[in-house]
Amino acid sequence: MGHRLSSAARILASAAVLATNLLTLPAAAQPSGITRMDLQRHDLSAPGREAVQVRVDLAPGVAFGRHTHPGEEIIYVLAGAIEYDVEGKPPLTLKTGDVLFIPAGTVHAAKNVGAVPASELATYIVEKDKPLLTLTR
Repeated sequence: MGHRLSSAARILASAAVLATNLLTLPAAAQPSGITRMDLQRHDLSAPGREAVQVRVDLAPGVAFGRHTHPGEEIIYVLAGAIEYDVEGKPPLTLKTGDVLFIPAGTVHAAKNVGAVPASELATYIVEKDKPLLTLTR
């Protein structure tokens, strides 16, 4: 029975994290055609840091504007073709199975440049208690 309570507690905690992220993500940061699903969030052994994994789905032609994160982002493209515009580098198009590392605080943007939905697994190693995403100009 303790196992069931533990599973139920984990589900409720995951739902709370997802609801918090959806409510704290600025409306302008969540344009139509983009779906973000929190998969997991855990404290790290490094004090004040946490790992967050998110699945991001982009409809064809949809772009996610310029933004930063309070830590590193590690990207694995699950499906489709996504163009990444990382400050200081030429635009780069990644396809299924490709990876990308974005250093902490680096301004970047992403756009689905394919004719089908695109998905990425984003893993963030970030400072706790800071917004996961900050929009820039």
